[in-house]
Amino acid sequence: MKKTAAFLSLGCKVNSYETEAMRGMFETAGYEIVDFKDTADVYVVNTCTVTNIADRKSRQMLHQAKHRNPEAIIAAVGCYVQAAEEVLLADSAVDLVIGNNKKSDIVSMVERCKNSKNKEELVIDINEEKDYEELNVITTMEKTRAFIKIQDGCNRFCSYCIIPYVRGRVRSRKEKEILTEITELAKKGYKEIVLTGIHISSYGTDWVKEEKKDPHQIQDDMIEQEEVGFQDTTHDMPLSELITKIGQIVGIERIRLGSLEPRIITKGFLDAISVVEQFCPHFHLSLQSGSNSVLKRMNRKYSAEEYQDKVLLIKQYFEQPSFTTDVIVGFPGETKEEFKETMDFVKNIGFSHVHVFKYSKRAGTKAADMADQIPEDIKTQRSNDLIALSEIMSKEYKELFMGKIEKILIEEEITVEGKIYQVGHNERYLKLAVCNNQDLTNQLLQVKIISKLTEEILLCEISH
Repeated sequence: MKKTAAFLSLGCKVNSYETEAMRGMFETAGYEIVDFKDTADVYVVNTCTVTNIADRKSRQMLHQAKHRNPEAIIAAVGCYVQAAEEVLLADSAVDLVIGNNKKSDIVSMVERCKNSKNKEELVIDINEEKDYEELNVITTMEKTRAFIKIQDGCNRFCSYCIIPYVRGRVRSRKEKEILTEITELAKKGYKEIVLTGIHISSYGTDWVKEEKKDPHQIQDDMIEQEEVGFQDTTHDMPLSELITKIGQIVGIERIRLGSLEPRIITKGFLDAISVVEQFCPHFHLSLQSGSNSVLKRMNRKYSAEEYQDKVLLIKQYFEQPSFTTDVIVGFPGETKEEFKETMDFVKNIGFSHVHVFKYSKRAGTKAADMADQIPEDIKTQRSNDLIALSEIMSKEYKELFMGKIEKILIEEEITVEGKIYQVGHNERYLKLAVCNNQDLTNQLLQVKIISKLTEEILLCEISH
């Protein structure tokens, strides 16, 4: 009987990429991959620890897997492992505990666990790790778009964030490995590439040699090194150089970026990427707050004014670029006036979408110990207000494209009120649809936007 393995990825796109890579390792080792809801010999949960809720979800999924098949090997992998190693070692539902930067060892660890019948662990001091762990994706669950991990770790130490402590310092992937992986995926028909990582704006900044060991001692020095990479020259910009080279790979029609820090947006950076034909002008620029006083408490490294300057600079290079962002409401000490500053700032920028998060206290971060924690009902009201504003801005942005000719990469087929539609996104990540019974998945179409199909999807007709 064939061995079976099931996978679950919690949290970010980096986790999704790593889960795809682990799935490929198991397939190569002769395992049949089954759904996580099915009975399997091995269950792998790539955990998340960004919030206390994520911790709880990780534990729940591990216990669900053990309940589904008490004889299975249950492997806890990733960020929650780094944050709660001892908790998981004491958990009888978990058989294998593997931290970050050691996921490439998972197949051999599973086999060892099977043979020894004992709990196995492989967790390193991630703050001491200097090398990027090379993982490769063979195929992805998506048919048209592939997420490519280009770096790991973060040196920013925002006061609300646990991630630098569980992902370690910035470690960049070699350009050659990235280009080879993308080339192979292009040969298999993938047309769109999304570059992702824990902090992709820092890509390449770790290639400056650093002798010190203590992460708290080197934090400020590393931030200074990163900001050298943010200077207004193209030869100091490994990320823009990478984008340029991806644009030369045959078969790649679109290149997208994950979340960016505002400070990477310089004239030199935009000079480089704006001439790459495949680059999509959809910028997810991390904001978190539109109030300078809140940004300072968050330990963010920019002001609202600097952020706005970057938006205006991008608009000089791209026509109607799409700006999306993340905003945390109810951060400790956030006053009515500070929240109003955020609302006014967000409205002024005119985002096409805002991901709104209510501040969640995370043990182990500076913000968790800050005074003036905001009551939950106030956080909820502020969240609702900002979501309502986001919906208005999203509608206004979509209206700018009515009657325009756009390119859509078909990703899926849906049915609305009995009619079949082929659905995908344009370069600015607007969701578009054409009414067509033929499966057009992974085809690029030129279309004209004519009306609204749903609140999220614009209806188009094929343009000849």
